[in-house]
Order: sequence, then structure tokens, then C-alpha cells
Amino acid sequence: MSTTTAAPPATLASDFYGVQTELAPAEQDQVLRIREFLEREVRPIADDCWDRAEFPHHLIPGLADLGLFGAHLPETARFENGMLYRGWVALELARVDPSIATFVGVQTGLTMTAIAGGGSPEQREQWLPPMGRGELMGAFGLTEPYSGSDTSRGLRTTAERHGDTWTLRGAKRWIGNATFADVIVVWAKDVADDQVKGFLVRTGTPGLTVTKIERKQALRTVQNADIVLDGVEVAEEDRLQRVSSFRDVAAVLRPTRAEVAWQAVGLAVGAYEAAVAYVASREQFGRPLGSFQLVQDKLAESLADITASIALCRRLSLLAEEGNQRDEHAALAKSFATTRMRATVARCREVVGGNGIQLDHGVARYFADAEAVYTYEGTRDMNTLIVGRAITGIQAFV
Repeated sequence: MSTTTAAPPATLASDFYGVQTELAPAEQDQVLRIREFLEREVRPIADDCWDRAEFPHHLIPGLADLGLFGAHLPETARFENGMLYRGWVALELARVDPSIATFVGVQTGLTMTAIAGGGSPEQREQWLPPMGRGELMGAFGLTEPYSGSDTSRGLRTTAERHGDTWTLRGAKRWIGNATFADVIVVWAKDVADDQVKGFLVRTGTPGLTVTKIERKQALRTVQNADIVLDGVEVAEEDRLQRVSSFRDVAAVLRPTRAEVAWQAVGLAVGAYEAAVAYVASREQFGRPLGSFQLVQDKLAESLADITASIALCRRLSLLAEEGNQRDEHAALAKSFATTRMRATVARCREVVGGNGIQLDHGVARYFADAEAVYTYEGTRDMNTLIVGRAITGIQAFV
């Protein structure tokens, strides 16, 4: 669906300190192309897709043409780009639709990164180029019905080898993109050595059942699923050849946790921009709502939270560029940015008043979606424990 809209701004008013200007010229040009596509193709349908809990599959070719799938990988990158650019793109996506940002994050940050980091050269060549072109979709199967934050110790899905074949048994939950994925990266414990292994499971494999999760109240456009693996057989050649423990899974999650921090900033920006537009046009007591001191105070506080989060994420991206990003760096950014996001969307919902709970006024979708982003890729509590361990040198996990 294409709708005529005004040209998007070259810079965002919410980028108060002008961090976007630090991008290379080619990166800035691409950001503007992405912004224009999102405003033209995504924003006009975002509320309706969210309301109906349906995914707009027709957007996939356009997203692929913009190089959004695998921008960080040599097999799929369209041009040379840096970590700050990739973070800013996550912000841009979430600013318009956090569900689309999550979809891209699952395809790129989780699935393709897992194959790139854990796969053999042959597996990389087989899967990454078509995924980068949007011809194949992927999903990432880690979280389980009874294992979320304790996944590193509590993984229940098992893998048992018989010659050149592995048999997988178990279940996964909250697996984004799984209802239409061509391949699912499934993480399972090897019964022989109790270490986590990764497997490329093609959808349609006998014993694999994928069921859409219904009645969600956040990121409704994202197609999350329950997965059951009942004796699913996977060839040894479809095991990720360079994965031998949960440490390899954590290496995948480290950069994606940073990306979620950027997503959180974008989500807060989207709610803030909707609130600013609303208070400029809404009148109360014969005056624009934006003329009241308490409203301006809430907007200023929201902008401060956004600006602080951008600054934190910017430095995180530079640390990653230098090769110096550690787990506690990503954990602090994710914890801080999502907490400030949650406060921002609540303030923005408040200044829109009763209309803030209705999709038509721009804030409600962000307000609801914030709860999912606040939780996935590590809850606030789990991330603060990672930071606390770095501060004290003491392990406080149960």
C-alpha cells in the first residue's frame, strides 16, 4: 500500500544534539531513504496492522531493497557502514513501527548473526545471501515456555546424535517471525555433553509444529509463535558448525542487546513526536494544550530522557566499533534506555489524555509496544545484575 505523504524531515527535532550528523555522508543519505520509505509505506498502515495483528508481507521486498537485512555482514552489506549507522537505523525503524523494527531485528540481528557467527563458510553462503535479499525468512528459537531469563542454565530442549542425524525434542515460546519463517535457528542441549548446540531447522520438517500466539497486547504485528519439536530430525550438516556452548549464544545476544537499546530510543521518539504534534493542535480552555506549563515540563523531561539515551547508545556503538564493547556495556544501555523509554511513553500518553489510549492519536501503539521492548533481550533486573557483577566482581545471579 502506498500513500502520498509529506517529505520526511532531513533531521529529527528529537535528535536534540544532532547525533545523526556524525554519520558518514553515504550513511546519512541511506538513513533519509529509509526514513522516506517508512513514512510512505509503513506509517499509513502501521496502526491497522497492529489492530488486526497481521504482518504486512508486501513490505519485505522494499525493506530488503534498502539493505536492512544483514547490513553488518560481508555477504549481504550493500555499502560500507558502521555501528552508529546500524544503531540509528534501529531507531528509525522503531520510531515509525516497533513491530517492523522487531521483525528486522529477528531476521538480521538474531538469525543472520547466528548463522554468520556460528555457521561454516558453506552455511553462510547457503543461507545469508538469500536472506539478505528477503527471499528467505528466519527465526531464532531460544526462549522456552519454562525458561526465559534462566535460559543459560535452564534450557530444556534436547539434541541427541545418532550417526549423521540429530533428534530434537522440546518446545520454544515467543519466537518472532516463526509463522512464516523458512528456517528456525533452534538452540538445544546436547545430551552427550550437556552443552548448547545450534541447529538450522527448516519449517515443514516432520515433528515441527508452529502455532501463532494470540491475544497479545504489545507488538501485535509481530508474528510470535509457540514451537513444539517432537522428534525433529536434523542432519549434522545443518548443525551450526562453530557453536559448542552457551557462550557462543551469548556472543550473538551481545550486539542484539545493543540494538534493542537503540530500538527503545526510537520507540520513545515515536511517542514523543506524536505527543508534540497532538498538543500543538489540541485546544483546552481556549488555548493550545502545548501552551500549558505542566505539559511543556513533561515534554522537556521526555526529550531529556531521549537525549541521554541517544548519548549512551552512541558511545556503546563506538565501543563496538573499536572492539571494546563488553557484556556490561550493552546491558547498561539496554536497561537504561528501556527504563527511560517506559517513562517517556507514559508521560506522552498522559499529555494526550483520554485520547492517548486510542490508536488514532498516535501514542497508544507505542505505549503498549514499550512493554515488550522493556522485557525482551534481557529484563531490566537481569541486565542490572550483569552490570552489578562488573561493578563488584560478585556473581549475584541465583
